[in-house]
Formats: sequence, structure tokens, C-alpha cells
Amino acid sequence: MSSEDAELLAQFDAHWMQRAMEQAYAAATADEVPVGAVILRDGEMIAAAANQRESLHDPTAHAEMIAITQAAAAIDDWRLERCTLYVTLEPCLMCAGAIVQSRIPRIVFGAADPKGGAVQSLYQVLTDPRLNHQCLVTSGVMADQAGRVLTEFFASKRAMGKK
Repeated sequence: MSSEDAELLAQFDAHWMQRAMEQAYAAATADEVPVGAVILRDGEMIAAAANQRESLHDPTAHAEMIAITQAAAAIDDWRLERCTLYVTLEPCLMCAGAIVQSRIPRIVFGAADPKGGAVQSLYQVLTDPRLNHQCLVTSGVMADQAGRVLTEFFASKRAMGKK
């Protein structure tokens, strides 16, 4: 890839990560952990979601899981080939497993999750050659902004004496 192509891809990724950040901000406004995700197929957004664990009382209602469900419905297929997932926080084990199962070929994430990340931090699920599917991974896109919204959210929770 030429340096010009790499720069264009970086700009493209930043644009779509900003859309995922909008979902994260919506989550924070709804008193949910501020994580957002969007899925593109052939350059067109087919899914956008924010965490909804609190509002749905569902431990699986992570932004990635909801976006994967939306994307599969949008294309009427569980195989999300030709898709890219943008998510503001490194996916956990559950979400990484769903990414592998849905055959998403590329993911882009913002902030690393040293306590729960299953892409690079604790595990490398998406690039494990023992699995039947591997993903291309781009990490650190808008990491400072994605990390800051999480840090501020949890700081405000601690200041209010909540979880």
C-alpha cells in the first residue's frame, strides 16, 4: 500500500470511528457505558449501535453484538463478509467470538481494554490461526478520544458513589 493510500485509509477510518464515537456519546447520555459501534459493507453503513446492557437488562447487549445483529438483518445473512466493524473500545471475549462467527474480515477499534480486551490486550482471538476465521485488525484509531469518554464516565460514576 502506498503512503498516499495509507493516508486515505486512515482518514476513512477516522471518519467512521467518529460515527462510532457518536454512538458512544449517546450511550453515555443514556447512562450506559459509552461504547459505540458501526458496521460498513462495501463502504456503506448498515448498522450502528451503542451499549444497552443497563436499559435492556441484558449482559450481551454490547454495542458490537447489537451492531452485528443489525448488520445480519440488513443483508439477510449471518456471514458479514465484505464488512468492516468500527468500535470505540477493544472487543471483549464474547464480542470477539461473535466477530469470528460472523466472518467479519476487518475490525477497527479505538481504545485498548487492558482488563477485558480479547483482540490484543489479554487475548488475540481475531488473529488466532487455530480458528477457522481471522480478521485484519487496526487499533488505536481515535484512541485518546475513545478512552477519555470512558474515563470521564467512570469518574463521574465514582463521584456519585455508583457502580
